Amino acid sequence: MSEQDYQLDRARVRRSFEEAAAAYDAAAVLQREVADRLVERLSLIKLQPAVILDAGAGTGYATAALARRYPKARLLALDLAHGMVGRARRRFGFLARRFGGHGFVCGDVECLPLADASVDLIFSSLTLQWCQPLDRAFAEFRRVLRPGGLLLFASMGPDTLKELRASWAAADGEVHVNQFIDMHDVGDALVRARFADPVMDVEHLTVTYPEVGLLLRDLKAIGAHNVNAGRPRGLLGRRRYRAMHEAYEQYRRDGLLPATYEVVYGLAWAPERNTMTTRGEGEARIPLTQFKAGLRGDA
Repeated sequence: MSEQDYQLDRARVRRSFEEAAAAYDAAAVLQREVADRLVERLSLIKLQPAVILDAGAGTGYATAALARRYPKARLLALDLAHGMVGRARRRFGFLARRFGGHGFVCGDVECLPLADASVDLIFSSLTLQWCQPLDRAFAEFRRVLRPGGLLLFASMGPDTLKELRASWAAADGEVHVNQFIDMHDVGDALVRARFADPVMDVEHLTVTYPEVGLLLRDLKAIGAHNVNAGRPRGLLGRRRYRAMHEAYEQYRRDGLLPATYEVVYGLAWAPERNTMTTRGEGEARIPLTQFKAGLRGDA
């Protein structure tokens, strides 16, 4: 497979999440768990943001948690899919009445409809794996963050759905599962975007199923369709599905089939001031300290 085969079709990404909006909450068990763990990390950070962007808010689960944690802040819930934004608005209604001033925006994290230096905290849970390349999203995050603002995010790493990927490879060798970005490459992208003091870590979570068909159903319900350029065209047929199911059985333990998710967590700060000074056309000087990224965790 070539890198071109793993190029994501952005229009299909949007359409997949539009179609999944109604069923998303019932299937998004892992997504809620990751969002909870990401929100909990904020308890370790001294920050009182006035404006918070939930980038890739989905149905607003984390947006509501952020509003409870920062009752004086203004929340902006942004998602690529209009259907998700509508769900977030309805979920958030009781908090909107209580706190007021919150906004719900259908927009793309790769081209944020926000002013420069207008946000104190960007929170993004399991959205960046749909951005390609990461540099566009990070450049936008850096643009809209105020000096001293915080970016906190979770994304998916390469081991995500490794069992499903291997089983499809045994069945037909075609592209069925996304190619996810390694933690160290995410950290490099943060440095390229001129974020300060990036910190990365990773953990592996496992969801178990009695049969692989239920995993496929959940992936469809949350909008995680195969949107790669090299995806198979047309119907797959029973033979290939059966071959994949049979290959997946090698992972069965204690009567259950595992689905592994590698969750990459990251945080970084917008510098207090612009630390890059140009020296001439096509040349720049950047302080060495900006490249001393505090990367930690296991690959």
